[in-house]
Amino acid sequence: MVRPGRGSPPPRRLARTLLLLFVLAASLSGLGSASAQEPTAPPEPPTTAPPGEPAAGVPVGGSLNNGGERLAGVTVRALDTSGNAVAETVSGDGGRWELTLPPGSYTFEVDTETLPDDVSVQSTVERNVTAGRSNVVIFSFGEARSGTDIATGEKILRTVVDGLRFGLIIAIAGVGLSLIFGTTGLTNFAHGELVTLGAVAAWVFNVSFGIQLIPATILAVIAGIAIGLLNDGLIWAPLRRRRTGLIAQLVVSIGVAIALRYLILIFFSDRTEAFADYQGQQQLEWGPLAITPINLACILVSLVVLIGIALLLQRTRIGKAMRAVADNRDLAASSGIDVERVVRFVWALGGALAALGGVLYALSELGGRVQWEMGFKLLLLMFAGITLGGLGTAYGALLGCVIVGLVVQLSTLVISPDLKYIGGLLILIVILVIRPQGILGSRARIG
Repeated sequence: MVRPGRGSPPPRRLARTLLLLFVLAASLSGLGSASAQEPTAPPEPPTTAPPGEPAAGVPVGGSLNNGGERLAGVTVRALDTSGNAVAETVSGDGGRWELTLPPGSYTFEVDTETLPDDVSVQSTVERNVTAGRSNVVIFSFGEARSGTDIATGEKILRTVVDGLRFGLIIAIAGVGLSLIFGTTGLTNFAHGELVTLGAVAAWVFNVSFGIQLIPATILAVIAGIAIGLLNDGLIWAPLRRRRTGLIAQLVVSIGVAIALRYLILIFFSDRTEAFADYQGQQQLEWGPLAITPINLACILVSLVVLIGIALLLQRTRIGKAMRAVADNRDLAASSGIDVERVVRFVWALGGALAALGGVLYALSELGGRVQWEMGFKLLLLMFAGITLGGLGTAYGALLGCVIVGLVVQLSTLVISPDLKYIGGLLILIVILVIRPQGILGSRARIG
């Protein structure tokens, strides 16, 4: 296992400092993000009604959305109380449609012949069109389902699978953070921004350059390696050469995190941007289990990568060198290990894992969308996971992150999903108070 080196502060003192500085960083970032995100009015959809439609009246519209897939070229019509069609239009780009009707009661329907072959609409929609109000019509697509159709045991089983998926993704992003701490003693608050940069890089390759998402993700991982090496070469290596203290480096990492976050905001977008691929996934069902293909792929990719990391640490020369540097930096250097080369490799590996974790997090947890502060939101859960498992231990980070993912997802059975991340904060607080060295951590440093 990777343990903190001789130069690392005691776990309890580090844990308390980590908690205080994290709360401070969260407060500063929350104030900044509240002022940065101003609502942007959505563009007005074009009206595509036929020439015979009344020119004056009340606008009625909506968006045809089949599980994330925007349906363009679909006919929508309005029927009066006698069942006669009074107006119709065709949805444009983004599935947007709009009609202009006199006030009254109408039935809105979708022409099923204009829908794609594998898409079905559930029913018509009845609505009273009133002047001076927002008249939005929402159609439901696919087979009609009810939450009461799912038994409690089946719902819990699906939530457990979802928690394992989420925990594995947290582990992908958090293992790099734990390895960096184990080999350098640095608690890197800017690691969340490495996650965001990986997702943004994949989005740029996928959407801006038109590259399919799988090769775009590979390119994003390569970009993550470069970003990790640049971080070490431009910031942390000079600080190590000057023998800067770990607390001072921690404060620097908070500044780097805030700077990177708002650079992403400036050059990316304050809006949520979607990948071009793998939108509108339909669930696969095997008895009580139900999961989308993209979530299943995320689980498999996470397992393969984490197994590869374990084999790297146990079976390769560079992995054994990483463990030696983490156990005792001075002894590793005196035995002929190039410590700086090992640290550079760890930063490159951490950047690659963060980039991959960012893409998987965007695909499985954010519905295939990228947000400018998504990494900061995940940072709390990464810290909770690696602290629970044991600071500086790669296997502890894996175990802790899976537990955090399970707790976060299972909490949605009793609280609102909007509040589910609070479970990660509670775990972080409890473990710092009761056992700051974590499940697999050790009170005594080995050296």
